[in-house]
Amino acid sequence: MELRHLEYFVTVAAERSFTRAANRLHVVQSAVSAAIAALERELDATLFDRSAQRVSLTEAGEALLPQARATLDAAEAAREAVHDVGRELRGTVVVGCLTGVGGIDFAGLLGEFRTRHPRVGLRLRAATWNGSAGLARSLVDGEIDVAFLGVSRRPFPNLRTRMLVPVPQVLAVPAGHPLAGRETVTLAEVADETFIDCPAGYANRTTNDQAFGAAGLTRQIAMEVADVTVAAEFVRHGLGVAILPVRSVPPGPDVTALRVTDQSLDWALHAATATGRRVSAAASALLTMVDGHLLP
Repeated sequence: MELRHLEYFVTVAAERSFTRAANRLHVVQSAVSAAIAALERELDATLFDRSAQRVSLTEAGEALLPQARATLDAAEAAREAVHDVGRELRGTVVVGCLTGVGGIDFAGLLGEFRTRHPRVGLRLRAATWNGSAGLARSLVDGEIDVAFLGVSRRPFPNLRTRMLVPVPQVLAVPAGHPLAGRETVTLAEVADETFIDCPAGYANRTTNDQAFGAAGLTRQIAMEVADVTVAAEFVRHGLGVAILPVRSVPPGPDVTALRVTDQSLDWALHAATATGRRVSAAASALLTMVDGHLLP
């Protein structure tokens, strides 16, 4: 059984597509198909159900996946042990992060890491439409090594997390809004407003939904945007109101921030790794540098 075959298998399992797996691995699709076919012959089992619409793991594939990941992690640990003799860190770290939240200087963190460890390949993946929930899945699936994600009241399963900075939130309203002259508000007073929010899966959306649910209220979300800075711009142009991280509210008279008094809207930015996967030496080195790049 070749490590390359296991790597291709894990990548197809993560991408749910032979084509996307080939693109990610920078090989032709026929090489991926041949590797999976060889692995299936060796194991005498079908690992994927294939159709024109989708690729999914069989029961045998589900059983193999955690063992394949563990084998690849062990192989990487062996490489690192050899490289450690020369005291020069190598490997690759794939980092997932939210955008626009603030609280950490990502550019400074990654820049310092690149300077200290120039032989480590560094890749950054910003959260997509599924936000923190998507980053958590990517960690468990082995697509990324470290994530900086938002955690609301309920932590994500299968992750090790460490809180980095709290993220307080406020209600943002545009200039000229009837509430713009106030400093505080309750959720009941704004439940009938037109809201702008992030899609489901983002920590702020989860926190906001939980707060309205705890208050026994419903609201209308007219627009969903995947970046809180864009949501703030929508508020500024009068398209609705939004519950946003304090750091995301633009300074100036165009947007007013009001403190919500009847429900907690705070969440927190966490550093996270998957419990079922070994944390590489390179990923550990990155995590040790995080505290030096937290913003006041």
